[in-house]
Amino acid sequence: MSLVGSYVALSKPLVAALPVFLLAWLRFGIGGLAMVHWLKRPANELAMSGNTKRLLFLESFLGNFMFTICMLFGVSMTSALSAGVIMATIPAVVALMSWVFLREHIGLRVWASVACGALGIGLLALTKGDSAHMPTNNPNTAGNALLGNSLVFAAVLCEAAYAVIGKKLTGTLSPKRITALINLWGFLLMTPLGLYAAWGFEFGTVPVQAWVLLVFYALAASVWTVWLWMTGLKTVPAAQAGVFTVMLPIATALVGVLVLGEKLGMTQIVAFAIALVGVVLATLPAPGNGVKAVDLR
Repeated sequence: MSLVGSYVALSKPLVAALPVFLLAWLRFGIGGLAMVHWLKRPANELAMSGNTKRLLFLESFLGNFMFTICMLFGVSMTSALSAGVIMATIPAVVALMSWVFLREHIGLRVWASVACGALGIGLLALTKGDSAHMPTNNPNTAGNALLGNSLVFAAVLCEAAYAVIGKKLTGTLSPKRITALINLWGFLLMTPLGLYAAWGFEFGTVPVQAWVLLVFYALAASVWTVWLWMTGLKTVPAAQAGVFTVMLPIATALVGVLVLGEKLGMTQIVAFAIALVGVVLATLPAPGNGVKAVDLR
């Protein structure tokens, strides 16, 4: 989640250098090249059922395709700090979805941790108007901040669905194979839009540092974060895993401050500290408390 937050913020300079659909297509293409050997089915893995194939498609369509489009367009219209504020609602949305769809019992400590995240980011939201710098080099930003924030929230819904569906997939497929398969679907879904965006685009205008950042973005978004997340979901209930998504807005805002020059004051630091308390509440061992996972077999 910290890596996701980092590349969400760092995607701002990328969307300034490349069209969104071309950027997304290149992301899936580079990621696919890096893990083509993960596509092969292991000898000890059963053939996929029709339901598993449908879940893989939904996981990629919502968590890769739609999340990428909503997130890239959204951050191009708003500040990284504002995006971080909105994305801090992910733990609550994941907990709610896991309760509704996975029938996971949500313990008091997990709800308390979600409340801490909401309280911390709510405090940040009260002051973000004084602290978030809206970039001036993007003509879309000033006039479309509301649309950008709405798209970021749509990305929140996609990310929450991604966490819940991923929990079910880890019961039948290995994390590496899930990562490779949903990236392949993402590449196929994005190819028509990517080819359209690439037609006539002046690739020579893209600076070298943008290409370097693109490689990091592609590997982080398509390979590293997905594999880490799916590996964790094999043993962690989706609702509890959702609490860790609080690291996403924290990392997004920190990169916005440290790399992109947005302002972060003492109130915002306190807000992030409260959100981190929520992570501690959710992860400290406490027999009999917390979240109990249902048997998904």
